[in-house]
Amino acid sequence: MRVVAGNYGGRPLKTLAGKTTRPTTDKVKGAIFNMIGPYFDGGRVLDLFSGSGSLAIEAVSRGMDSAVMVEKDRSAQLVIAENIKMTKEEEKFQLLKMPAERALAHLSGQFDLVLLDPPYARENIVANLEEMQKKDLLADDVIVVCETDKEVTLPEKIGQLSLRKEKVYGISKVTIYER
Repeated sequence: MRVVAGNYGGRPLKTLAGKTTRPTTDKVKGAIFNMIGPYFDGGRVLDLFSGSGSLAIEAVSRGMDSAVMVEKDRSAQLVIAENIKMTKEEEKFQLLKMPAERALAHLSGQFDLVLLDPPYARENIVANLEEMQKKDLLADDVIVVCETDKEVTLPEKIGQLSLRKEKVYGISKVTIYER
């Protein structure tokens, strides 16, 4: 796995061994960013189920100013820390070592891009997005990217967010919301 494009393009990323995380393939990652960008002129990204940190690192590589990465799994946290070091711009990344729900209670400020790629068996995307809107964590022109099992059907609207695009890649479905 590697960073697909941008300032860190081509650099290798470490992944977690085993079945506790499901890394987004380079192909799907490239497709996601082509759907939403592919490049950004600043902004703040939240990666709520960070895994290896690949999606948040890709977003910063493509022009986001900073990223908050949330991960509760200790092994994944170590992989994220190594991947952040690879960027040589550690100051652009903040890793919160806690479950997503606890992180949502602590977060402040607004995010321009939100990445939700939860473990397939424990998806709380609707509840997570409702909580973010209640806490005013989403910028007016926010883009939300959800990666789920292809069988999952997300609603057309979640609060003020509207479904804009949806595409299936193998076993995964990518759903894009905008305000």
